[in-house]
Amino acid sequence: MKKLQLTIYINEGDRVGELALHEVLVRRLLHLEIAGATVMRGVMGYGKHGKVHRQRLFGVSDDRPMMIRAIDDSVRLRAVLPELKAMVPGRLMILQEVEVL
Repeated sequence: MKKLQLTIYINEGDRVGELALHEVLVRRLLHLEIAGATVMRGVMGYGKHGKVHRQRLFGVSDDRPMMIRAIDDSVRLRAVLPELKAMVPGRLMILQEVEVL
């Protein structure tokens, strides 16, 4: 069955007020009744600015990369894109067609 997967790239330290951005995004996806979402913390990465983010000695982070992946029907996921884009301006977002087994 074909579905659409949205991946949003953010950093661990991104916040909306007192809340972590990844938590705000996942709760919003749930409220919008998107079929599923998962947050993954990266070990190391960099983006268009060329700053490397990674875990340092003793587990101290320098703002590690994070990905939020959401999967649903194309129509449902595309309908929420404008709101999500407004929540993460300038961040990398990717849409991919996937086959759910």
